[in-house]
Amino acid sequence: MKKKAIITLLVVLSCVCGCAQELNGIWKGTLTQMPGGCFPIYNVELQVSIKGTDVAGFCYHYSDITNYVKKNYTGFYNAGTRTINIQEQKVTIFHIPQDCTPCIRYFTLTYSRTGGEETLSGDWGGVVMNGSAACTPGHIVLHRVVQSEFDFIQEIKVDTGMLKLDFYDNGQIDGDSITVTVNNNVIVSHQRLGLKPITVLVKVDLDHPEQEITMVAENLGTIPPNTALLIVTANHKRYQLFLASNGKKNAQVRFLYDKHPDESP
Repeated sequence: MKKKAIITLLVVLSCVCGCAQELNGIWKGTLTQMPGGCFPIYNVELQVSIKGTDVAGFCYHYSDITNYVKKNYTGFYNAGTRTINIQEQKVTIFHIPQDCTPCIRYFTLTYSRTGGEETLSGDWGGVVMNGSAACTPGHIVLHRVVQSEFDFIQEIKVDTGMLKLDFYDNGQIDGDSITVTVNNNVIVSHQRLGLKPITVLVKVDLDHPEQEITMVAENLGTIPPNTALLIVTANHKRYQLFLASNGKKNAQVRFLYDKHPDESP
């Protein structure tokens, strides 16, 4: 009897781990939203990480990668029903029209698979950020995807001052050339990456709380994609970032003013 109980426990643990691995990854889809929301269509990207019965990760609500809300979340995973219950916790950044207020949502999502298509679907509700007014609930459908829409975007919080950005070719010098914009204004045009840096100065302070740097690949060099090493010097801190642009998606770094900046990007 004891041996049978142990075997049963092992089978249950195996199911928990195996099913959880099925849900881990990146899921993308849409949610229904009553008219009057921030976006005409609410795209959703859910980055899922499950350890045991605990669920955590980040969630993006967006119309496109320039208009989005990013939140962290926690939740609970039920292996028996293949269901995850998610509660969004905090808006880490929002890049939306000024007259919009994000909704802090909760989801109940169930996993299903039909042929090669995997789906997380269910219902959502929530309240307006920093308030108690309820958001009109709706439905959400997500499908597994290989790559995040936001892989090419990095966010760094800094305190204040002038940032020095040095762009180098990453690895072998293969003729990559780039254009760099700051808040959609061209600062560097069609310059070749090499051993000598392409340097850009950017100010981030209370008067300039957000600066968006975009690296556009003007070619892919002889070894695609167009990759760059970006060294950021922010007062006494130094960041090292690796950027890639493939001609379809541009690499972006957003510098955000914060009195208590992150120690690392």
